[in-house]
Amino acid sequence: MKLNILLLVTTFFLVSCASNKTIVDTAPPKDSNNICSILSEKPQWHESLKQVKEKWLAPPQVVMAIIYQESKFVHDARPAKRWALGLVPLGRPSDAYGYPQAKDDVWRDYIRDTNNSGARRDVFSDAVDFIGWYMAKSNSVNAVSRWDAYNQYLNYHEGWGGYSRGTYESKDWLKTIASKVASRAELYGSQYQLCRD
Repeated sequence: MKLNILLLVTTFFLVSCASNKTIVDTAPPKDSNNICSILSEKPQWHESLKQVKEKWLAPPQVVMAIIYQESKFVHDARPAKRWALGLVPLGRPSDAYGYPQAKDDVWRDYIRDTNNSGARRDVFSDAVDFIGWYMAKSNSVNAVSRWDAYNQYLNYHEGWGGYSRGTYESKDWLKTIASKVASRAELYGSQYQLCRD
């Protein structure tokens, strides 16, 4: 009897959740190495990128290269948990979250600056708007071209103050990653010429 009631309640819960929830495609793209494949699979992403280009003058290939590096297009990505002796959880190294891996403080700055109070880091359109905003600020604060994926990524990783102080100079690993972001932006840019309309 108890098992039947439990099954009935569970079934009711699952059916009600399925019928009331808008289904959103949050799966990463099947081929993340080709921007045209990504945008063909997810046309709503293309519309979001066009809006960000118009609003923030942010090149889609740079925005997408940053997202690829930060989250591999996983909507709810978080830094891996740390463990002591492989048994005791120590938490995560930062509060970065979502497509852009934006930390809480800078996300709050973005919401305050843009009045986009409903924005979420795990929603693609909000994430690319955030990156466009960040790139525009990097341009105004540190005079980094929006097309310069290498230095845009260094700004993104180190923050505007860290970039201006040159905190990345002693981080060869970070400069290697920034080079990878720049290479991916170049790749995406050459591909995007074929499918941008």
